[in-house]
Amino acid sequence: MNKTFLSLKKSMKTIVPIMLIGATILGGCKKESDDPIDTDDDKEIVELSGTISGNRTLSSDTIYRLNGYVRVGEDLTLSGTPSKTGNLTIEAGTLILGDKETKGTLIIHRGSKIFAQGTSDNPIVFTSEKAPGLKNPGDWGGIVICGKATNNFPGGTAELEGGYGAYHGGSDDADNSGVLKYVRIEYAGVPINPNQEVNSLTLGSVGSGTEINHIQCSYGLDDAFEFFGGTVNATHLVAYRGLDDDLDMDNGYRGQIQFALLVKDYNLADQSGSNGLEVDNDGSGSTNTPFTSPSLSNITVIGPKANRETTISLQFQNAFHLRRSNKIKIYNTFATGYPNGLFIDGSNCVSYAQSGDLVVKHSILAGVENWGGNGFGSAGSLNVNATVGTDTLTNQHPTNPRGIPFKTTDASWNIKSWFETAAYGNVFSAKWQNQGIDATIFEAGAPKVTPNAGSSLLTGADFSGTTGFDNSITFIGAFGTNDWTTSWVEWNPASKVYYE
Repeated sequence: MNKTFLSLKKSMKTIVPIMLIGATILGGCKKESDDPIDTDDDKEIVELSGTISGNRTLSSDTIYRLNGYVRVGEDLTLSGTPSKTGNLTIEAGTLILGDKETKGTLIIHRGSKIFAQGTSDNPIVFTSEKAPGLKNPGDWGGIVICGKATNNFPGGTAELEGGYGAYHGGSDDADNSGVLKYVRIEYAGVPINPNQEVNSLTLGSVGSGTEINHIQCSYGLDDAFEFFGGTVNATHLVAYRGLDDDLDMDNGYRGQIQFALLVKDYNLADQSGSNGLEVDNDGSGSTNTPFTSPSLSNITVIGPKANRETTISLQFQNAFHLRRSNKIKIYNTFATGYPNGLFIDGSNCVSYAQSGDLVVKHSILAGVENWGGNGFGSAGSLNVNATVGTDTLTNQHPTNPRGIPFKTTDASWNIKSWFETAAYGNVFSAKWQNQGIDATIFEAGAPKVTPNAGSSLLTGADFSGTTGFDNSITFIGAFGTNDWTTSWVEWNPASKVYYE
């Protein structure tokens, strides 16, 4: 194999981009003024572009940069018959940069695989090419994995939004697209077209044979994790201070997710409205099958509103937005800090909740102390009226945004009574302090994510009627006494120095 490497010294800034075509690497050149980075004397920069076929390994002793759409395999039609396949292995500790100018994006096509297996002490990092202090959400594309599992798109196959040739879908729900483990994805989400961004991690019809765990998506411009159909399961996820939704699930996604921490920044929200969870059967609310019906347990949702004085973007919406005919099931979960808590949107979702197809059980929804009389900006001491959805509320908190704990578009249904049904074991709490979470979890830096001693979250988990989860645990939310983010998560990527 002919490899063209470049060792970047502090006194020399010429870059040699390389294109991967099968196992061949082709050299080129780039102007000195285009190069924004330096490295130390021990590592080289390798620019990746084009298509990877066959077997390719990215070594931890090299820094890589994604230039344009870097495709593992080639599958550019709806038919699902790839013209090329590839297996990309990424060693633990490897650093991969995304090029902003070319919208660097890594795409794993159907029939191909990624084996990115970091470790707790040596995670794999995908991040912005920009220097510390200059990084912004949307500096590069993100990671896209396309599988051959089923979805509810008409015909069973589709192209991901943006028109960049990421086709997904098929008939193999056990499809295996490889492993993504102990991986950080930072500052992703570049707009492909207006209002069409790549998510930090996009999973299109990915099958249950794929392993996804210990993934942190930070400061993305769009969703942190989005699942378009498929059956892949995931554990130990961190969505940290991204602009749009933290977990977005639609088009027939039916996997399980356990242990996830979702944290918002008070000043970073998307113009489309930002939620913790956003769930749809599809964009039109049809009853196409398979239904979007994932099962989630042990999720901690931390919204932007830490206290009454925290001024938050008006684009923040719901901790849970469950809409458009989905049949999600949520267990042992904690949420706080959003203007609206639980929003069950649409008559189909209401009927599914009544029939037991849409479930929220053994979960806690908490308000913010003194943010109105109920912790969501309403029922305050000032006589300010507002209309929220179909609800006319009086005595609102004087400062927008104002919300309510429970919201539905079906005015004839009492969603609060449904949530508090005794058999469901849910709790509505006026303030998050009652549950003993640590105040630093709202703060940038190094939060304490485990509940404080004596917290009600340390007990009370109930897995009755569920299968597939780790049901040996007793805690509600993402953490008990063990902090599974230790070592591999980065809470302050803006100032993280990966190379000099």
